Amino acid sequence: MSRDTYHHGDLRAVILARAAELVAERGADGVSLRELARAAGVSHAAPAHHFLDRRGLFTALAAQGWRMLAAALSDVRGEFSDAALAYVRFALDHPGHYSVMFDRALVNPDDPELVAARGAAGDELSRGVGTLVDPRAEDDPESAALAAWSLVHGFAMLWLNGAIDTRSDPIATAQRVARMLFSR
Repeated sequence: MSRDTYHHGDLRAVILARAAELVAERGADGVSLRELARAAGVSHAAPAHHFLDRRGLFTALAAQGWRMLAAALSDVRGEFSDAALAYVRFALDHPGHYSVMFDRALVNPDDPELVAARGAAGDELSRGVGTLVDPRAEDDPESAALAAWSLVHGFAMLWLNGAIDTRSDPIATAQRVARMLFSR
């Protein structure tokens, strides 16, 4: 398609959405910029205007994921269990983003947009942890935040990888686990 007749709209958004789908389906190793360009109906060079290379693509995808996670956590400000469930729900609803967000080998970890997005999500998770009434959490909020993140991240990874029984409701299961460890 020639430049004169081509108008895609938001190519960056289209490429990121398709990349997230493909990562969820077959992992990051199975994603190429050429394939994404072909799927979007653009020249193989067109994605380079938005992402210099695969690392740039995955850095942008991870930053988008962290921003989406921060928004999901912000939407449920309340008790820790609300944040825990929002975290797990995000991971299950966006497995492509989630996978890339935690694979530092795929991204430029010093990218300012990625750093800011990851920080915003961390701040929101910390707000949820700040609602814990456990005296140990109050005495050591950093360790409480790490414990809470470990819980929800570990649960999400176990679920996504089929390492635990996935016949039950993941949100109800995550809620039971979070309450067991972080409620009185």
